[in-house]
Amino acid sequence: MSNQGVVSPVVADIRSGMKRGKVVSLEDAMRVIRDGDTIAVNGFVGYSPEELLQGLEDRFLKTGEPKNLTIIVAAGIGDGKEKGVNRLAHDGLVRRVIAGHWGLIPKMQKLALAGKIEAYNFPQGVITHMYRDIAGHLPRTITHVGLGTFVDPRLSAGKVNAITTEDLVERITFDGKEYLAYKTMPVSVVFLRGTTADMDGNITMEKEPLTLEMLPMAMAAKNSGGFVIVQVERIADRHALNPRHVKVPGILVDCVVVAKPENHRQTYSTYYNPAYSGEFKVPTATVEPLPMDERKLVARRAAFELRPNMVVNLGIGMPEGVANVANEEGIFDYLTLTAEAGSIGGIPSGGGDFGTATNMDFLNDMHAQFDYYDGGGLDLACLGLAQMDSHGNVNVSKFGPKLAGCGGFINITQNAKKIVFAGTFTAGGTQLAVENGKLKIVQEGSLKKIVREVEQITFSGKTAQQGEQQVFYVTERCVFRLTREGVELIEIAPGIDLEKDLLAQMEFKPIMKNVRPMDERIFKLPPMGLKDDLLSIPIPDRLTYDPATNIFYVNFEGLNVRSSADIEAIRSRVTKVCAPLGKRVKTIVNYDNFSIAPDLEDEYVKMVKFVVSEYYSDVTRYTTSAFLRMKLGDELKKRNLAPHIFQSKEEAREALE
Repeated sequence: MSNQGVVSPVVADIRSGMKRGKVVSLEDAMRVIRDGDTIAVNGFVGYSPEELLQGLEDRFLKTGEPKNLTIIVAAGIGDGKEKGVNRLAHDGLVRRVIAGHWGLIPKMQKLALAGKIEAYNFPQGVITHMYRDIAGHLPRTITHVGLGTFVDPRLSAGKVNAITTEDLVERITFDGKEYLAYKTMPVSVVFLRGTTADMDGNITMEKEPLTLEMLPMAMAAKNSGGFVIVQVERIADRHALNPRHVKVPGILVDCVVVAKPENHRQTYSTYYNPAYSGEFKVPTATVEPLPMDERKLVARRAAFELRPNMVVNLGIGMPEGVANVANEEGIFDYLTLTAEAGSIGGIPSGGGDFGTATNMDFLNDMHAQFDYYDGGGLDLACLGLAQMDSHGNVNVSKFGPKLAGCGGFINITQNAKKIVFAGTFTAGGTQLAVENGKLKIVQEGSLKKIVREVEQITFSGKTAQQGEQQVFYVTERCVFRLTREGVELIEIAPGIDLEKDLLAQMEFKPIMKNVRPMDERIFKLPPMGLKDDLLSIPIPDRLTYDPATNIFYVNFEGLNVRSSADIEAIRSRVTKVCAPLGKRVKTIVNYDNFSIAPDLEDEYVKMVKFVVSEYYSDVTRYTTSAFLRMKLGDELKKRNLAPHIFQSKEEAREALE
């Protein structure tokens, strides 16, 4: 409202903190907002507090107020046209936008790229964590996320245009390690949405498909001396709500607005699906196999990187096809799919419903989901490959006049144990055909995606090279991987000419040491039999000896010991490899995603005791699973074997040396 304008009694009560029923009209709720306020908006893609956004837009168009707002939004909220944050893209209404994703708000993009507003693009997960830090009055959000990318102050510090001059990110060092410190700021107003509110403002979310950052955002506003406005579907009487179902307590809520049904859809694409809100689970419909096009070829090759019991994140677009392939190959039930919006388990949705999921095991708050991601909880992430370069960098965030933004891409790719970037080799009219199990380029694309230098670094190859991540770049015609030396070409599709179809369509020459054919099954119509591959890696392929280092590598990743025969196969193979050497070997054992039937544990440990006493000089073990480290360590200790289980291969190797 204007600082000189007339204040309604309802607004006066709200701003004075007077105790009263908190259900107000949309118009009264909007009058709380003043010129220069900072407004944080909760939502994700098509899940939006649309009633509140429309109300703010209507007030500005009618009165010219409020003016010069700062808008903070972690995830992209929009339909790519008019809805969501697009509603706020008016000259004079907005002064600054801090957003995780810009791809669905083209109207706001236009203002940013024209230099009419200050604009920042920060990692989605960082913004979700900033709300918690704002609530706690912390001066910075400190994290490693963003190092080496365009958010790093050594590059653009997340600034989108030339008029954006204030530095909101700085580089700091703790214990010899670099971090980024993102500046926090007071929040004047937050826009939230729930399902039910009582007269005191307690909010439940029983029909909402996502919970996102509801509580930390409300706390951020209240502890900043600001206001919390929530749109809901319905009103309950005082004390009618189960306190265990309340997501935001009434002490944090100032205004409750009952939304029109059309402004309270679950997403822009779906009015209401009770399976999205976890009210019940539905039978999984038969998933039609993907047509044999470039999307399926890429998804099929990416699926070869899956392992049983992996926790996986699939990005929007081409990576979604990996779920189709996993279903077709009968391995879907061996994986746990997640989405950054909070779903764990079930089937993540695509398109305008992206972020929601059907048949979830658990719905996490988004800030907590990013805690899990940032700490390395993902075994594998498959995300889009819009542009890559000679350094292994990937760009998905900015292309000329188009500002897509990073979303959760930086959080996910910097922290997943294995990353698969999936996309076509070229773009702009590429036409392909698969004939007799071979790939044929019918028409080459006009746009090269494999370039010397990407336009913007959304994933830093240099940063990844400093850690232990496995990084693959999968296209329909070849596969690259990131090594310490650089980008290496490791596979080429049958039918593809190395010079004409690959090197001539790239702007740099990759490392080429041992280029092998992509699996021919990828290019044939029948299912590939991936289930047998993933669940039954032959024991001989799991146990290998390196004579140069005298190290015996035991790869039990994804192994499920189900019988005495499995244990005997391991003992037999160790004996076959080690006995003829005439000397003891140093041994490293990978226990990632290892499992064993409880009644076989004693027999298994007896076998381990035998091979250790007969053939090993030293042995180290590792797994990235904290639970498995604890369980294996306890079992080994009980049986008088060295109990320490390391977290990574590098730690295990260092201990061995």
